[in-house]
Amino acid sequence: MAATGEEQQGTRAYYVSTPIYYVNDAPHLGHAYTTVAGDVLSRWHRQRGEKVWYLTGTDEHGQKIMRTAEAHGVSPQEWCDRLVEDAWKPLWRHLEIKNDDFIRTTEKRHTDRVQEFVQDLYDKGEIYQGGYEGPYCVGCEEYKTPGELLDGEGEYAGLKLCPIHKKPVEMLKEENYFFKLSEYGPKLLEFYEAHPDFIQPESARNEVVSFVRQGLNDLSISRSTFDWGVRVPWDDRHVIYVWIDALLNYATAVGYGADEEKFATTWPADVHLVGKDILRFHAVIWPAMLMANGLPLPGRVFANGWLMVGGEKMSKSNLTGIKPQDLTDHFGVDAYRWYFLRAIQYGQDGSFSWEDFTHRYTSELANDYGNLASRVGAMTVKYFDGELPEATAAGPAEQVIVDGLAQATAEADRRIGDELDFAGGIAAVFDFVKKVNLYLTEQEPWKVAKDSAPEAPARLATILYTAAEALRGVAVLLHPVMPATSQQLWTSLGAEPALGPLADQRIAEAGQWGRLPAGSRVTKGAILFPRLEEPKAD
Repeated sequence: MAATGEEQQGTRAYYVSTPIYYVNDAPHLGHAYTTVAGDVLSRWHRQRGEKVWYLTGTDEHGQKIMRTAEAHGVSPQEWCDRLVEDAWKPLWRHLEIKNDDFIRTTEKRHTDRVQEFVQDLYDKGEIYQGGYEGPYCVGCEEYKTPGELLDGEGEYAGLKLCPIHKKPVEMLKEENYFFKLSEYGPKLLEFYEAHPDFIQPESARNEVVSFVRQGLNDLSISRSTFDWGVRVPWDDRHVIYVWIDALLNYATAVGYGADEEKFATTWPADVHLVGKDILRFHAVIWPAMLMANGLPLPGRVFANGWLMVGGEKMSKSNLTGIKPQDLTDHFGVDAYRWYFLRAIQYGQDGSFSWEDFTHRYTSELANDYGNLASRVGAMTVKYFDGELPEATAAGPAEQVIVDGLAQATAEADRRIGDELDFAGGIAAVFDFVKKVNLYLTEQEPWKVAKDSAPEAPARLATILYTAAEALRGVAVLLHPVMPATSQQLWTSLGAEPALGPLADQRIAEAGQWGRLPAGSRVTKGAILFPRLEEPKAD
């Protein structure tokens, strides 16, 4: 049985975080992909009855932000304020993201704690002063090794390019402070061995382990060639390297150094969701920093793949950055939330196409799920005046549905809640939806309604109760993924008066048969997934 709100007081929260996103531009589908995944995972655990903390936010320091702001004729702070308030936060509201906090690295609650953390490392002898010269990518805010670089072609012929941004690197030489990262290689490998699930998926884990085994270099953790950042507390000629600053958001946002009780009941994070291009920062540098300061390490770092359009990673720099609103305007917010987690195996690269989205929307959402909800509502209204009848003539066909709901619930809970296999969990629910559709096709309630046999009324009642109760379970299971349409279905089933708000329903109880009471007032309701209109030509 899930814990009640009172029982949860004082227990540790299930803590999920997204990366904090760089605000050099407006968010695109790739940013939204990770944030929706975190939202679904957070909502799922809330519906398990757990105390949950879901964090997202923005990364606002560094040379890239400074140059972007200069190009737009405003200060870095003005640029960040504008982007956060006009682009990032509105999109998360639009996509029904229920984050518990939004951290900005320019906030005092963060910058003060960053200085304290780095000062602690310095006092412990983990940081020393030195010099560095090498190729630097401003887009990555990272020094590159010569072996990583690509040879430029065309307009970049003769230049060396960043392998991620495909832009020329800059040669930098500066006096910096260094963190003794090289000393943590053996400790990290020992930790990875003891915690095989720390880095996921397995392909990502293998990449990181191989990288660390090659030996780590000490990490430059300050910059002196620009000033947009958090000042090094013992030397204000330097600002703290943006990645050291940024990674600490996961701790500062939950009370590190400021709210001991909050920190104790939230830290460490259970899951850091990250893009695979920033995996090494989270799976190598971040745990080493925590080890150096004696703090517990996160439970998991899960790297999602890249969204591909036309065979290229989606980003602003290669012009494949599609706005999420371009899709939500056409397909709707719930379908948007569903599609990327349904169509792409989380942790793998995946290709987006308008055609695939349209096909899946029509076949699975409109025809399978939406049509099932409409049919059940319409027949209950037509044959029983909207009053859900009692099932008194259940047999083997109904038992298949009873067992199917229990199995779908268990599989979806394991896959989504434990394994972050969103595609597999959603597929389990939609396989059950197909099973209910098949049940109706085989039982033919529209024919039973015309049957004059004495047993026909009881049989019709049982068929419609079975279908409605199946939909009750589906509404609960799909609520973390598609909150608005699930609420529509919950309302049309008349479930709230007897069972309470949908958000309060427990995942474990979704698979328990017979929870929707006979006598519930069922209405036909609005179509969950209307027919798509053809997009207008440009």
